[in-house]
Amino acid sequence: MDRLTPELKNKASGLSSSPSTPTQGTKQPAFPLECYRHEPERLETRIHTPSSPPDTGQRFGLLLGQGAAKPPSPTPVCCVTSKIAGPPHSPAASERMLEKLELEDEGRIQLATTIGNRISVAKQGSSVGESESDIYMRFMKSHKCYDIVPTSSKLVVFDTTLQVKKAFFALVANGVRAAPLWESKKQSFVGMLTITDFINILHRYYKSPMVQIYELEEHKIETWRELYLQETFKPLVNISPDASLFDAVYSLIKNKIHRLPVIDPVSGNALYILTHKRILKFLQLFVSEMPKPAFMKKNLDELGIGTYHNIAFIHPDTPIIKALNIFVDRRISALPVVDESGKVVDIYSKFDVINLAAEKTYNNLDITVTQALQHRSQYFEGVVKCNKLETLETIVDRLVKAEVHRLVVVNETDTIVGIISLSDILQALVLTPTGARQKESGTE
Repeated sequence: MDRLTPELKNKASGLSSSPSTPTQGTKQPAFPLECYRHEPERLETRIHTPSSPPDTGQRFGLLLGQGAAKPPSPTPVCCVTSKIAGPPHSPAASERMLEKLELEDEGRIQLATTIGNRISVAKQGSSVGESESDIYMRFMKSHKCYDIVPTSSKLVVFDTTLQVKKAFFALVANGVRAAPLWESKKQSFVGMLTITDFINILHRYYKSPMVQIYELEEHKIETWRELYLQETFKPLVNISPDASLFDAVYSLIKNKIHRLPVIDPVSGNALYILTHKRILKFLQLFVSEMPKPAFMKKNLDELGIGTYHNIAFIHPDTPIIKALNIFVDRRISALPVVDESGKVVDIYSKFDVINLAAEKTYNNLDITVTQALQHRSQYFEGVVKCNKLETLETIVDRLVKAEVHRLVVVNETDTIVGIISLSDILQALVLTPTGARQKESGTE
């Protein structure tokens, strides 16, 4: 094994190196407009511990200059969270823990993450006669949510008395897609504010470019929640850091959500927000270490993974308000943009809608999708596609490397035939391993 650099040894000892990005600083003003233009979904160098550490009251390094872990006022809160290392390790023990570290800088994997003994547990399961088709399921059951919480990350929290408009501007300024909601009266987290809420407000209250959306300009988050939820109120779906990643995947897919807050049941602190993307990326890091199930070499046509019927799409000249209506009515997160010949030329996702807040152009939703997409805040490399004859292994690799939430399935003429999402992939790999499912269906 190669010798560790002083920086990595510091990491292994639970010490943070000097901040290299704004998200790691400790004297950082709230909502710096110059920073955080990209979703902070990078796997950081970290130490894997068997469970979450004891709460020391230090997880939140930045709370508007305070050290409290929960927002005491209706002011949006920007927090830099840091994992607290467990008992100190000797240098030799640290090197053993850091067999494989992964540190990504602008898309390049330079080092790999620890794997520990849990891979061995999964391998032993298959060596005693268990089918390799469920090895990813066993891998997820043997890892905890805490294992993929970054060493340092930013978490934005809103008090429910904050104005909706200010909350969405804060999401944009901090480059995040969702924030837990804190209710001071209950002294607990009660929900999440996401881009979907922004879309629902625009969908419900937009009339024309001549009429200001009063509800967006004046309503507080708590008012919006009372109006929108009404009889459909549900408690916040969250997960403990000690719960397995299998439980996290199950909760995400069962509840049809894309953001799962990790909340410490003892302190009540919100530690991180788990996503499909981060979980799949974590699994992908260790795929080469495990026996490969046979279904990974099968193609999409054989496996039937994805959606291939009644695919929703729009055209370049589709008004934004119509696209938002489709998002709400169909409960989908992205719409392929198709030209007159049926070819896929772009994609309009829910995340693109937040640019309306960034550009303050949400009062005119009669503009076309093409016009709206000119204001993308991030460089767009084009629609990431695949075809039904590509293997599942290829599909997973492409999703992870491209850092996208879905692939558009096209035929030889580049015409859309389906969509395959991260939910589809995790369902197939973890919840109902494709090989096992096919075996069961064949014996019925």
